[in-house]
Amino acid sequence: MLSYRHAFHAGNHADVLKHFILVQLLRYLNQKDKPYWLVDTHAGAGCYALDKGYATQNAEYADGIARLWARDDLPAPLADYVAVVNSFNPDGKLRRYPGSPYVAMRLLRAQDRLRLFELHGTDNKLLRENFARDFPDDERRVAIGQADGFLELKAVLPPPPRRGLTLVDPAYEDKRDYLRTVMTVKEGLARFTTGMFAVWYPQLQRGDARELPEKLKKLGDDWVNVALTVSATAADGFGMLGSGLFIVNPPWTLAQTLRETLPILRDALGRDDAAGYLVETSADAKAPARTAPPRRRS
Repeated sequence: MLSYRHAFHAGNHADVLKHFILVQLLRYLNQKDKPYWLVDTHAGAGCYALDKGYATQNAEYADGIARLWARDDLPAPLADYVAVVNSFNPDGKLRRYPGSPYVAMRLLRAQDRLRLFELHGTDNKLLRENFARDFPDDERRVAIGQADGFLELKAVLPPPPRRGLTLVDPAYEDKRDYLRTVMTVKEGLARFTTGMFAVWYPQLQRGDARELPEKLKKLGDDWVNVALTVSATAADGFGMLGSGLFIVNPPWTLAQTLRETLPILRDALGRDDAAGYLVETSADAKAPARTAPPRRRS
């Protein structure tokens, strides 16, 4: 199924959570001089216009990045993420939102490499055009393939430096993506045991979405699971309540950073009193998960 276009959702609450954490993961990898690879299995178009085209139809960014854009009171990790977005909007007006490939290009160093896969023909073409325009001197660092990222990991893992992060970020429009995600991470860890894997997932009422984090917990001994809920379940049971990111072999500092910042994201992006968050780790999996209750009206 190739109907999904991320441009409709660019800069929404799910992007904020995903890319905020991606910045934390890349900053951690940058602490050592040794190079690494970032592999993105579902890269999309790379960057998205917010002031024209698809993003204006639902303007989901208004309840996402726009709520953080002008704030000067954010803690350093969140301010760092917003600064990355700001770097693509040099006039100070929120016109473009960087997808994962663009966020990575702001943080990867000369010795690091980016491997991008995008199967959708139109988005793959846009991805290539965007990189040719915005990063014309980085051809040696970036490889873009029009291919199924689930399948292509076999060809790139383990990366030559034996350091790397794999971002698995399907649309989940095809319910088979849930099983494929689990199998992809399982096979990826078999090839690259010490590699870092980050899996984005939606918070939905359907069982596949609710069960995915539990299935991922069985694949590794060291993980962090984080979820941000922004709204209550709709009366019809449909719609995305929030999203999460499951990280295998995470930075040891990540959980604490998330516990300090998720309350701020909950308050900034929450739409109603059901807004909340969860941060749990493999270390405290046997204890009650650290969750935040829904906000209460004063």
